[in-house]
Order: sequence, then structure tokens, then C-alpha cells
Amino acid sequence: MDDSFKERSLRYHKNPLPGKLEIRATKPMANARDLAMAYSPGVAYACGHIVKNPTDVDKVTARGNLVAVITNGSAVLGLGDIGPLASKPVMEGKAVLFKKFANIDVFDIEIDEPDADKIVDIIASLEPTFGGVNLEDIKAPECFLIEKKLRDRMKIPVFHDDQHGTAIVSAAAIYNGLRIVEKKIENIKIVVTGAGAASIACVDLLVTMGLKKNNIRMIDRNGVIYKGREIGMNPWKENYASETNDRTLNDAIVNADLFLGLSGPGILKASMIKKMAANPLVLAMSNPTPEIMPELAKATRPDAIIATGRSDFPNQVNNVLCFPFIFRGALDCGATTINDEMKKACVMAIADLAHREASPEVSEAYVGEDLKFGPDYLIPKPFDPRLIEEVPLAVVKAAMASGVATRPIEDLEIYRNKLHSYVNRSQLFMQPMIERAKKNPPRIAYAEGENDDVLRAMQGIIDEKIAKPILIGRPTVIKQKIKEMNLRIKPGDDLQIFNPEDDDHRENYWQYYH
Repeated sequence: MDDSFKERSLRYHKNPLPGKLEIRATKPMANARDLAMAYSPGVAYACGHIVKNPTDVDKVTARGNLVAVITNGSAVLGLGDIGPLASKPVMEGKAVLFKKFANIDVFDIEIDEPDADKIVDIIASLEPTFGGVNLEDIKAPECFLIEKKLRDRMKIPVFHDDQHGTAIVSAAAIYNGLRIVEKKIENIKIVVTGAGAASIACVDLLVTMGLKKNNIRMIDRNGVIYKGREIGMNPWKENYASETNDRTLNDAIVNADLFLGLSGPGILKASMIKKMAANPLVLAMSNPTPEIMPELAKATRPDAIIATGRSDFPNQVNNVLCFPFIFRGALDCGATTINDEMKKACVMAIADLAHREASPEVSEAYVGEDLKFGPDYLIPKPFDPRLIEEVPLAVVKAAMASGVATRPIEDLEIYRNKLHSYVNRSQLFMQPMIERAKKNPPRIAYAEGENDDVLRAMQGIIDEKIAKPILIGRPTVIKQKIKEMNLRIKPGDDLQIFNPEDDDHRENYWQYYH
């Protein structure tokens, strides 16, 4: 980055107040009466209620919407082992993403402790404070041990985003990529570069989705991980050791259907991608420089589908598509863990959303991009407001079906409306009118029937069944725009089109006005 960007970033973090977080009261503090209820003596009644009804703690405190983002700063993305103090800006950044995308409150906690068992003891002791724990930037293999021991000890969701967030979003991209090239996950050969936390979690999740372990070739700095190798091994690598004579990436890449890169820049050469199977998927997620640059990959293999971790290329695999929303669902149903069923539900919800037409908000945010499902649009954009509706809802359903929800949600339609209100505050006030409209949908004529924004709004109106639209405009233009915008509207079935050029009164109207 240039010096000017660095200076702007520092100013951003310093002004007008240091850092990116603050705490605000959610109850009035206007007078002595308010203070007496907030603290002594009124607070004693809330404490007593929890003593008698421990499960009500989330009803009288903020715990149910509070997540701990915890690190020891031993493996900060792009920075390495910078320690807990220097990692605090990253954790604050994670906190504001939770708030921005899912309205979840966060305390960032930086622990000055390298020992895995001691970290486990520290975090486990905080269970009364938090509704969930997001582990962040803890090096492998300690991160595996820490997460497993915490999941065994704690009765709240524990989620290492570097592992599972990356796995979920990359799995959604892979699932949709395989749909496009018409390959089945159980039949593909996959080559993985990198054998750290994210790589292991990715293949773990793909195996639960049908990937065969004997079709996996995992490669670390010592080459292919094969049966009998002794250098640089650990139990997690051993789990994916292959019965193979391949020893290098150049050997392993032959006839591979999928390259999954979580390693370093320039690892995948043009000569290697040439050896892959027809219509290969290439997820080159090293940041800031991918394992192979997309333009080189496309020039070498025009039939390839490419994804990276960067926002300036199509198909960005970004964890923000996952972690705020999987926690939103887990917190809302009181899940005691985040299990494989919830992760897979998250994968499918993200993948399926890419098949729908782009929302107005996304179209405005990404002007000039072709936001139709296809090789350059495998997964939704991070600012798609529908993520907050679709992903938590899918997670809640999976949590309830798998028996880990302590507060099952009975009316999922009401829950969906609540989720929608996080991005559309007016929804709270409009919902009663929307419900009335659904019972007896009015016929509404829209004068600007050829307008892009109007057509996008029509899709929402039809999906919600809140009106019987009549579009005023030229049918050929409207139908062509519906096709270009990848909308699901069916003129004649979903709405009427009134062509003013065919109206008998048209000549009278223009003569009257002109």
C-alpha cells in the first residue's frame, strides 16, 4: 500500500476517538430512579431472578447477544506472530463487522498467553459472560487443540473463524462451481496447498459433503503429505496422508478437478494448471497475492473457474459472508455448539442465494458488474442484505433439527421478519401493513414499468405476495429487461403489462395535454 493510504488508515484509527469501539447503555439513565433500577438496589431483583431461573439470563442481561472475539496474536493474517497487544486493532475490526452485518455485540479479548491449556482455562472461565466465543488468529496446531477442548467444556458456541469461516465460504463457492461444470463432489480429485488450520477445516467440511478422502492430495512446505512421511507431520496432517507416489505439486496437479490454495503467492504455475482436468475450479486464496493471478489462470485455461480472497477479482471468498450470520442464528436459538449440520446449512444458504437475482442494494454497490449466477458470480457479495435473512434462518433450522437449540423458534416467519429488520429498520413499523396486504393484495399500477428499480421492486412484491402489480410500459422492453436482470418475474402470471401505445384513449390524451 502507498504511504498516503497508511497515513489515512492511522488517522481513521486515531480520530475522532481512538479505536473502533465504545459501549452504550440500552436503558435510560436520565434520573435517580433509572440509576436505582440499573444498579443498586434494583439490580438485586434481576440477580435473584437468574439465581432461580438460570436459563433466563439472556432475557435480563446482554449475554445472549454478546460474543467474545479472542486471540493471543500468534498468527495474525498477513502479519504473523505479532502478539496480543498489536493484534487489538484486528480484533476491534472483527467486532465492528459482527455489529455491522448481524447486530451482534462483541468484547475483544487479547490474551498474553502462548500455552494452549492455559488459554483453554482462561476462556472457559468466561462462559458466564458470553453467549458465544469466536477464536481468532491463533496459530496451528494449537488452535485445533484449543477449539476442541473448549467445545468439550463449554455449553455455548465456540467457532474458530480462520478454520470454519474460510471452510464454509470456500465450500459454497466449490459447490456452485461444481454445479456449473456439472461434476459431482464424490467424483472429483482435489489438490490442496497449505496444511494449516484453514486447509484442514476446508477438507474436513468437504468430506462431510461427500468428497472422498482418497481423492485428496494435500501439500505443505515439505511436499505431498503421503503415507509413511515422517518430516513435518502431526495428527491432522496424518489424517489426510495419501497412498500415492506423488511428491510435488507438479505431480499431484495432474487431472485435478479442483485446486484449493491456502498457502502463498505464485505457488501454482501456468504449466501446472495446464495439467488439470477439463473445466477446473481454482480457488487461489493467498492474500494479498494469490497462488496464481486470475488473468494468468484464465489466459492459460479459459475453461477454468477462478476464485480468490481479493475484492478486486470476481468470486471473492470472504469470511464476512459467514461468521456474523452463523453466530446470529446460533445465538437466537440458544445453540450449545456450532455443529456440522449448521455449517452445511450455512454453505447451502450462501450458495443458493447466488442463484437469485441481485438485490437493488447490491446492484447499486457494484455498478458495472454482471451479477448473474455463473463462472464469475459463484457466491453473493458481502453487502447483500439478504444474507442476514437466509443464513441465520438456515442455521436455526439445522440447530433445531440436530437437537442443539435450547430455545427453539416456533414461528420462523416472524423470525425472518425480525432478521430483515436488522437491515431495514422501517420493516418493524411496516410489517403490520404488509401482513394486511397479504390477506387481500391490492392491484397497483406502476407508471415507470420499464425502470430498473421498479422491476427489482416488483420481484420483492411478488415474492412477498403483497400486491397484484400492473406495469405501464412497452412489453418487449419490460420482458427484455427482466431477462437481462435475471429476475424470476413471469409477465401474465405474476403481473400484468399495460402498453399505453395500444390504448384507445392515447390520441385523446396527448391532444388534451399538448
